Amino acid sequence: MATATYPPPPPYYRLYKDYLQNPKSAPEPPPPIEGTYVCFGSNYTTDDVLPTLEEQGVRQLYPKGPNIDFNKELRFLNRDLQLHILELADVLVERPSQYARRVEEISLIFKNLHHLLNSLRPHQARATLIHILELQIQRRKQAVEDIKRRREEARKLLKESIATLDGN
Repeated sequence: MATATYPPPPPYYRLYKDYLQNPKSAPEPPPPIEGTYVCFGSNYTTDDVLPTLEEQGVRQLYPKGPNIDFNKELRFLNRDLQLHILELADVLVERPSQYARRVEEISLIFKNLHHLLNSLRPHQARATLIHILELQIQRRKQAVEDIKRRREEARKLLKESIATLDGN
């Protein structure tokens, strides 16, 4: 009994048999997926939108609206988190049976912090891209200056060589 090391190719390889002679004979790739799709039993969407806390079933602890002072709200939530952690330590020492409510409050604060930070991701990406482009511009300007400097050195060497040859 003979066994193959590799499985046979999929049957659609026949669609590409004339590709070397005529590259346009190959079928067009499928169009990009738009909207929602199912992968491994889970629904996904191609829209890159951050869902609101209400859509996730979480109470929002910071003000709603487009004009949020992220710095102020992150500091407030951070202080609130520190306070709740200290209260949790106190509850664990004095009333260990009542810790569940404190843990839920800490979880709520973490979810709000996480959502605020995720809403800053587009700004972070934009700032990172600007920084990378500025570095590229700076490197290219340095490369141009280096080329100009080397060109001047080469001209000086040529002039010295011509002067030496003319002097003999």
